Amino acid sequence: MTRDPLSVLHSTFGFPGFRGVQEAVVARVLAGRNTLAVMPTGAGKSLCYQLPAVLLDGCCVVVSPLIALMHDQLRAAEAVGIRAATLTSVDENRAETRGRFLDGELDLLYVAPERASGGDFRDLLDRGRVALFAIDEAHCVSEWGHDFRPDYRLLRPLLDRFPEVPRLALTATADAHTRADILDQLGIPVDGLIVAGFDRPNIRYTIAPRDNAPRQIADLIAETPGPGIVYAPTRAATEKLAEALAKTGRPTRAYHAGLDPAIRARNQADFVASEDMVIVATVAFGMGIDKPDVRFVAHAGLPKSIEAYYQETGRAGRDGDPAVAHLFWGADDFARARQRIGEVEPHRQAGERTRLNALGALVETAGCRRKLLLAHFGETDTLDNCGNCDNCLNPPAAVDATEVARKFLSAVFRTGQSFGVGYIESILLGQSSERSLMNGHEALSVFGIVEGADAALVKPVARALLLKDALRANDFGGLEFGPAAKALLKGDAELSLIVPPRRERRRRSGTTGGANPVGDPLFEALRDKRRELAQESKVPPYVIFHDSVLRDMAAARPASLSALGTISGVGERKLAAYGDAFLQVIREAA
Repeated sequence: MTRDPLSVLHSTFGFPGFRGVQEAVVARVLAGRNTLAVMPTGAGKSLCYQLPAVLLDGCCVVVSPLIALMHDQLRAAEAVGIRAATLTSVDENRAETRGRFLDGELDLLYVAPERASGGDFRDLLDRGRVALFAIDEAHCVSEWGHDFRPDYRLLRPLLDRFPEVPRLALTATADAHTRADILDQLGIPVDGLIVAGFDRPNIRYTIAPRDNAPRQIADLIAETPGPGIVYAPTRAATEKLAEALAKTGRPTRAYHAGLDPAIRARNQADFVASEDMVIVATVAFGMGIDKPDVRFVAHAGLPKSIEAYYQETGRAGRDGDPAVAHLFWGADDFARARQRIGEVEPHRQAGERTRLNALGALVETAGCRRKLLLAHFGETDTLDNCGNCDNCLNPPAAVDATEVARKFLSAVFRTGQSFGVGYIESILLGQSSERSLMNGHEALSVFGIVEGADAALVKPVARALLLKDALRANDFGGLEFGPAAKALLKGDAELSLIVPPRRERRRRSGTTGGANPVGDPLFEALRDKRRELAQESKVPPYVIFHDSVLRDMAAARPASLSALGTISGVGERKLAAYGDAFLQVIREAA
């Protein structure tokens, strides 16, 4: 190793300096020390192994969980001149890749954990030169993590086979318990832990009760230009929602494991290459892409945990530009989640209940969403007002709904704990029906007991009671008491409802969108050129340059290649490949 890391950072990647903890992580790797780096999505985790891969003598072996993710990272690495390859089941050039590795012609080799733990791969590494092991998405090694992958547990023998080779584990999503388990499972010392923090200040967090999800998400799409991901809870829901959202006029695709593989691959490729497409997917989607310009992530249902929510929303705004994360939840989400907890192994149920309760606290808080989210990962020294979540931007009001809650519980009890939300609501509001007459429920003391302004509280009270486990839905859709009901009925607990401020529907104005807030025509011309070059090179536009780089070009209007090379994100390889084309656009706009 003879070159200076900073000079390679600039010449290869086009960056004038390191960000956050990147320098500390790279320094440990170059010193041959084992490291676990916990860094938020968008903080530049991949650079922490790509830069050493260029500097070190030998090949960096990167263990990554999904083939699509590897191929995305491969494109980005090759675009800056790094000698990289993937060794996966879908690659037809596997023999060529092995030969390049053995001949010392690779800086990076991406493999899945299933291949990395196999004997044939170990034999291949024995015959070559390995400079570094990088374990991406390292939370997959821990049973405490939200996305456990058993094959990650088989990596330790491979790592120990090469004790002189440093190992770098990377994740964006790991609480204190998970971090300790990763260190143990991968043989990394405690002093090898570097935590960069979890805050993504460019993401605006918004959470609201679900009420006609297609309309709510269509409104979000209308006011948020750029690519977006919508997570739906089931395969059927993805297709139904995608069909509804296509009516907005934005190109829309569905993605789930049940689709024909060719269609699924085409939909993903179309989304990755697009600058305005919306993809509606099950939660597995997103780990397989490295798309930095996603402008919004919407959840049409409750995520599995705060860890999952953090990772899924973290797929927005990886380029550092403003992005939106919007969660639409329903009380039935919590009811179904509790049913699923009862079906898992007994020793895991307590942990799952803790995760669900943490989600409940996040959706019903009247305080700063970001503060609560970060506190879950151990960051407790954050401001009370982040200024970029719905509650901080438009503080909600709180209403004491204890009396309405007791009336609702009383109606559930007096009707035999066997009717659904809608029927109980009609009883409380005194709405006569053939069913209520037949059941004799109009003679009950609770019939018509909720009047006036309290009538508007019945639906949100039902939602809150289900969330707090004071009510549960049985197998037939009827409501029955949960463990939290007793305290409310006895007067030992109260129910406070959060009433969000009225939200005005906004429509996006103009044609420039969020990427071009000042409406600079040069930026649009540069974007057109980028699109043209991307199509010629058969890569997504962001692989050429991020929007932020184009904005800097438009602002600086460089007149020479040397001046263009001073812009952050323009490395030597990209300057040589694309510099003249972008300079021509700038000259024509002068």
